[in-house]
Amino acid sequence: MNFAELEALLGRVFSMAALGEWALLLACLGLAALVAWWAGRRSTRGTVLIGDGALDGALFPLLALALVFGARLLLPHFGLAPALFKLAVPVLVSLALIRLVVRVLAAAWPDSGAIKLAERLGSWIAWGATVLWITGLLPVLLDELDDVGWKFGSVRLTLRNFVEGGFSAVLVMLVALWISAGIEARLMRQTTLDLSMRKMAANVVRALLLLIGLILSLSAVGIDLTALGVLGGALGVGLGFGLQKLAANYVSGFVILAERSLRIGDMVKVDGFEGKVTDIKTRYTVIRSLTGREAIVPNELLITQRVENSSLADARVQVTSLVQVAYGCDVAAVMQALANAVSEVPRVLSQPRPVVHLNQFAADGLELLVVFWIADPENGAGGVKSEVNLAILRTLGSLGVDIPYPQRVIHAISAAPAPAPATPGPGSSPA
Repeated sequence: MNFAELEALLGRVFSMAALGEWALLLACLGLAALVAWWAGRRSTRGTVLIGDGALDGALFPLLALALVFGARLLLPHFGLAPALFKLAVPVLVSLALIRLVVRVLAAAWPDSGAIKLAERLGSWIAWGATVLWITGLLPVLLDELDDVGWKFGSVRLTLRNFVEGGFSAVLVMLVALWISAGIEARLMRQTTLDLSMRKMAANVVRALLLLIGLILSLSAVGIDLTALGVLGGALGVGLGFGLQKLAANYVSGFVILAERSLRIGDMVKVDGFEGKVTDIKTRYTVIRSLTGREAIVPNELLITQRVENSSLADARVQVTSLVQVAYGCDVAAVMQALANAVSEVPRVLSQPRPVVHLNQFAADGLELLVVFWIADPENGAGGVKSEVNLAILRTLGSLGVDIPYPQRVIHAISAAPAPAPATPGPGSSPA
């Protein structure tokens, strides 16, 4: 399409004869908007393959594009020329591509801050291609790019091959991310499988789809797949030398997820750091302490070193507290009263019941060991221990039992008086 044809097209679009096309186009857009609004009201979780919140931006251009294509096929039957639809189709295609790319990236990387940058870049590329398409400059530009090329052996590569191959590669990778994000969203909503197993399945599916997408992308660019043998050999050498730690972490991540030695939500202690496992990636595991700090632990460390897991077989954790009572009190009655008082504290389990042991005969009093269990160690033991100590203090106060404090008996020994000097007797002469 040259500039004269474009001027003639714009003249037909804004003429009185195009009112029927305008009415049909507005009807298609209105129907698409109505269906998208209705679907958004009916569904609050989004589509499976695009992710949550996809209906608000991606469904409308897709529906509008489908309706416009259908209306364009019906225009000759009504004696209308598709002048307006020649402009509407590329605009809707660009809008649909932009919204789909953004939704796929947001579903694949929900916490990434680069989504806005990708949206702007994709928008500029899509709208630029639309302008070139409408003005008829796109075929001319592609022909010019086809004239610039290089010859590698018997293969000739041009800039057009790189542009078309890059577009195909991006499209294939987006489809792979789209499908993997949809499968991951479906797996995360399942409640029949353990969370760690769902996470492992999602990671495996994403890795396989990205590998298939990479192979198809290389083929689309024009790279001979037989060259992947050399690439695989080089990758094997790299793994043997510099990337062995990275490979070990990835393998360890799949081992942890498969054998379920660590699960999301477990309370663990690794290398002196204690906290709750919040996420298990293929390369590292995130552990969040009760103070809010987070540790990123390589998965190889969790395989090769000792890990204390408080929640592996049983989530219950034992907590103890010490108290002294004065000698001479009814120890049996005090122990029973303390056990009953501790059992009424929130978060303290009734089974096994709290028990009180006579720990030792201390210098200042009888030392009692209060033992109780909690089922939520991820909430910390400091708060419940404080509540137990307060219950012990109230119980001892109601029983009139004192908590002895250190007492020391000091014996003061006075010095012996000095002997009095002898007095001379009668008849004795002074010296």
